[in-house]
Amino acid sequence: MRDDEQTSFHDPERLKALAHPMRRRMLTHLGVHGAATSTTLAELLGAKTGTTSYHLRQLEKHGFIEEIPERSTGRERWWRRARFPRDLRSPTPDQLAPDDRAVLEEFQRIGMEEDRALLDRFPAAYRADPGWAKGSRGLARMTKAELDEFYEAYIALLLKYSHPQDEAPPDARPLYIRLFTLPADDN
Repeated sequence: MRDDEQTSFHDPERLKALAHPMRRRMLTHLGVHGAATSTTLAELLGAKTGTTSYHLRQLEKHGFIEEIPERSTGRERWWRRARFPRDLRSPTPDQLAPDDRAVLEEFQRIGMEEDRALLDRFPAAYRADPGWAKGSRGLARMTKAELDEFYEAYIALLLKYSHPQDEAPPDARPLYIRLFTLPADDN
């Protein structure tokens, strides 16, 4: 599967694997900082090595990370993010069985908590380096078809200008980029 293909989390078990805060933090760390061991991640996250090992195995089981055999020795195993499509989309509730919709809601809730934490960091990041911290807010009127087209164009731009970690130019930095839309007239 190419990393620019679109894929969705229709498998509830795979979605559940990412609906855990520690796994999300571990996956984010591997994506931003590169390879790590369970010991390194335990120290960074204030957890026990056994806990991080368990969560790493869950991420591996669902294809989000992979071991780096050439760096692993004895009991020390090194992990990296697996190469998977960068256009990962959540299923809509109607694409899941009713019993699995709670997992989707938890996945989204954790994601919104992460986004709120990023939003809290934004003013300091902007003060420190406005060349790297960009923000935009807007109100737009669009039809559903136009919103769909806008969203696809946004994803295409992300894919065009984003590099996989192992192919990024030396001066490239990892950036958090978020987009969400919701109707303004529902309140």
